[in-house]
Amino acid sequence: MHNWLLPEYIEDVLPAEAARLESYRRQLLDLFRVHGYQYVMPPMMEYVESLLTGTGHDLDIATFKVVDQLTGRLMGLRADTTPQAARIDAHMLNHQGVSRLCYAGTVLRTKPDGLARTREPLQMGAELYGHAGIESDIEVQRLMIKALQLLGMQTLFVDVSHVAIFASLSHMAQLETQQEEELQAALHCKDVARVKALVANLPVKAQQPFIDLTHLHGGIEVLENAHDCLPDTPEIAQALQEMAAIAARLRSPSVEVTFDLSELRGYHYHSGLVFAAYAKGYAGPIALGGRYDEVGAAFGRARPATGFSLDLRGALLALGPAQTSMGVLAPVSDDPALQTMIETLRAEGTVVVEALPEAPVHYSELACDRILQKVDGCWQVLAV
Repeated sequence: MHNWLLPEYIEDVLPAEAARLESYRRQLLDLFRVHGYQYVMPPMMEYVESLLTGTGHDLDIATFKVVDQLTGRLMGLRADTTPQAARIDAHMLNHQGVSRLCYAGTVLRTKPDGLARTREPLQMGAELYGHAGIESDIEVQRLMIKALQLLGMQTLFVDVSHVAIFASLSHMAQLETQQEEELQAALHCKDVARVKALVANLPVKAQQPFIDLTHLHGGIEVLENAHDCLPDTPEIAQALQEMAAIAARLRSPSVEVTFDLSELRGYHYHSGLVFAAYAKGYAGPIALGGRYDEVGAAFGRARPATGFSLDLRGALLALGPAQTSMGVLAPVSDDPALQTMIETLRAEGTVVVEALPEAPVHYSELACDRILQKVDGCWQVLAV
């Protein structure tokens, strides 16, 4: 075995790609900042009880776990930053009003996932705490749209669902936990035959709504069809009303809103609206989000919460290979005029590399396509 080989789905990020990632990371954080979202940097590792409380089974199996040599307690490497942000809001900040937090950092996952198919996504996100109304959901989704448009995705598709619909049907049918989980999986795959088999033992009136969910996906007509075929419960009525409000407020020439009422991603984690953003050139969702009011309660301080996150590396995939920004090669000299010229170029944002004495010059390796050369007593930038 070669000692220099990295684990599967773990990779180095080389200079050109790293520069592009860092540039967009800064731009996104600036975007979040001007919308009032304060930057936090949670630790990479926490005790498992804190890291996974209230997040459900899926995040548990995605989390690497190690034993703390100081305490003997089990610790986890974060697979998602959202629970950490919820902990910070609940215990570290302890704000009485609305809190807006954002983050940017690596997470680690036991299996590759997302658009980049990596176990080490660069996760960025924004979370809003302390407001339960539809206005905060819309704010977060609009911020997500702006973030993706900043990355160059001008035409977006936002797919919306609401976990209260399945929860209401499940409660009415008095499903047991295992049957509920099996139905979630079948609905996610839109496996009509499997759904029919799983509800076969339910009362006839309780069967059809679950089967109908497999067909309720598409445009705004989905909400009208849902009114006609789903039970008229207060929870379902409110969910459909909230989704209609989202469509009315988000739809624009560059944003299309669709619905998929069988989408139950993070059912045990989310508590209301859930959404995913798609764009041409991508095979899967670029950003994911939703409302998760119950997570704060798990930390001992119930707070309404909504937010979104994206893997920046995955989001940049469709841009193609990163291009290296070429710089200027300068000789090493104490000439004051040369030093002034170098500092002026650097202040303007131009990369200037000084050629060390006796070192071989390879312009491509140094990422330089110009040189500083003295012509008629003046330092000038010339093409190589």
